[in-house]
Amino acid sequence: MALDPEITDNRETRRYELTVEGQTSVVMYNEVGGGLLITETIVPIPLEGRGIASRMAKHVLTDIRDRSLVVLPTCPFFAGYLKKHPEYADIVHPSYRIALGL
Repeated sequence: MALDPEITDNRETRRYELTVEGQTSVVMYNEVGGGLLITETIVPIPLEGRGIASRMAKHVLTDIRDRSLVVLPTCPFFAGYLKKHPEYADIVHPSYRIALGL
């Protein structure tokens, strides 16, 4: 799956960013041994309900897979997204896979 060219990984601030209509949505993370701990997903209120968080989740998970990393989803949105998209179960850290029922 191809990465979304409009979403960038700002490694200095440890967040993926997508700017739409002058407003920036973010997925925040921390690097942990062999993976990314996803801590928070923030979409500005005027952009809510447009699928932006899902678009970002798909990009982030594809990037994690492409980099041969695992995801540790502490962000409630990401945890819910992964439950709805079991095709990403292989890149979920084993302990989180159990917790999410994947």
